[in-house]
Amino acid sequence: MFSKKHFTIMGLVCAMAVPAANAGAEGFAINEWSAEGVAMGGARMFAENDAANIAYNPASITKVQGEAFKQSAVYISPHGKYKAVRKDNGEIEEGKNVVHAGWAPGNYYVKQLNDREWFGIGLYSRFGMISEFERDSVVSSNAFFSRLNGASLTPTYARKFDKKWSAAIGAEVNYAGLELQKKSLTMYDAPTQTKGESWALGWNAAANYAFDAKNELGVVYRSKVTHSMEADFKAYLPNGVSIKTDAYGKVTLPDSWAIGYNHKFDDRTRVELNGTYTKWSSYDALDIDIKGLGTVASPKNWSNGWRYAIGAEHKLSDKYTIMGGYAYDESSIPFDGADFIVPTGARRTYSLGLQYHDKKQTLALTLGLIDIDGLRIKGHETDAYSEASTHDNYAKVFGISYQRNF
Repeated sequence: MFSKKHFTIMGLVCAMAVPAANAGAEGFAINEWSAEGVAMGGARMFAENDAANIAYNPASITKVQGEAFKQSAVYISPHGKYKAVRKDNGEIEEGKNVVHAGWAPGNYYVKQLNDREWFGIGLYSRFGMISEFERDSVVSSNAFFSRLNGASLTPTYARKFDKKWSAAIGAEVNYAGLELQKKSLTMYDAPTQTKGESWALGWNAAANYAFDAKNELGVVYRSKVTHSMEADFKAYLPNGVSIKTDAYGKVTLPDSWAIGYNHKFDDRTRVELNGTYTKWSSYDALDIDIKGLGTVASPKNWSNGWRYAIGAEHKLSDKYTIMGGYAYDESSIPFDGADFIVPTGARRTYSLGLQYHDKKQTLALTLGLIDIDGLRIKGHETDAYSEASTHDNYAKVFGISYQRNF
């Protein structure tokens, strides 16, 4: 349940784990869990000796030899513009987002217990976003600042049954810190803020099957997580009077299925294919009950959607590897459920990476570009615009990872 007063230490640490303007995956999902993962478009379910497998495919931590600790940070800088039709006079307002470049960090530890069992734990973000627009813009009636800080702590147990089968199961301690700011037309354009945080539990499971030495199939399921929110609501009226009261809301972070296929051409080159199906339909509304003021309804009615990715990895030598990837995210946001909290559509990600590795350590660097479609947004009764759209959206990506083997 949301604490009404202060963000916890973990929440503050995870504040950097939010790609700005939600430039990661579709909706407010994040899959930038390591530099290598970004370099391969997110298609990294079968990496050898990579502690970040905890995030991409827990069943593959059986590929880690001995003990490994990994840290990763992915920098994302988004850009975008919008047009909005004012309700009062029909004029078109043009503007752009306030750029919030951010970092998505990941921390992973894996230990091989014996020939058949592994334990791992990860701290990374599955969900998060930030968006901001000018406070005097017409779109501020919908949202001028929105932030979801997210973090998942995932203790994981994996077992290798034989040369073909491996599987894993893990718990998820999920943190969400939510802040929403907007101007309220029903309160004389008063700026309002709703802020709180929550902890909830989820789980995940994964399995790998190796057909032979060159071909492998994997499946990962991540459960939905439902957060109940007790928050602080504040409104700052034009006459200098401020209102402070309690608020309550509920949000469900969706469950997902990922399926991946790995093919090794030889000992130096391999390719992965990946498809992730996210059940965004569980995000049907973001309604907030404000004590003494009623309910602020915000229907979403998003549709379920797929993310497709392909990644390739080629060893130039015993110490250097190059990687490349492409990913396509379908848009799940309908016209009448869109808003300026998540104001972007389908995405195409292009990325390249380089990795250095020896027996004790691995260092990886990645560069990427996310080409983001615009989104048509219907104005609702509480918005100052009748219709809006976003355009010229893109994000620049840089990632770095370091792993130490023991």
